[in-house]
Amino acid sequence: KLDKTFIDLDDLVVLKNQMSVPELFANFGENGFREKEKQVLQQSAFADDVIIATGGGAPCFFDNMDWMNDNGLTIFIDTPVKVLADRLINARVERPLVKGKSYEELMAFIKKKLKERKTFYNKAHIILKGADLKVEAIVEAIKNNK
Repeated sequence: KLDKTFIDLDDLVVLKNQMSVPELFANFGENGFREKEKQVLQQSAFADDVIIATGGGAPCFFDNMDWMNDNGLTIFIDTPVKVLADRLINARVERPLVKGKSYEELMAFIKKKLKERKTFYNKAHIILKGADLKVEAIVEAIKNNK
């Protein structure tokens, strides 16, 4: 609909480093992973025709949010905690920060992280409510902000 290439930042970090996200966390810790994430994010700036999904942590480290705002259009999809928990509960093995957490622990973790990170997320050019967000609404928001 936008004639853009979609890139998941985690997938690109994995590809560039030839290690899974859990392996990167195990070998370099969260700060080391975030540094690699920043490098890959900034290397991807050359392309004008991409949409990059950063995940929840990337905007909150190394002034990444300010850098993204200076180099592109940023969108924060404000999604309810329960929806995020439902999405993560099945993927928690792949995500080192939530691995092994019960659903209740996951809900508490997400609430805490959202509280810590909201300042960064609220810097986005566009903020959309994400509970029942349709792709068309995201496309429209992007087209209206070119």
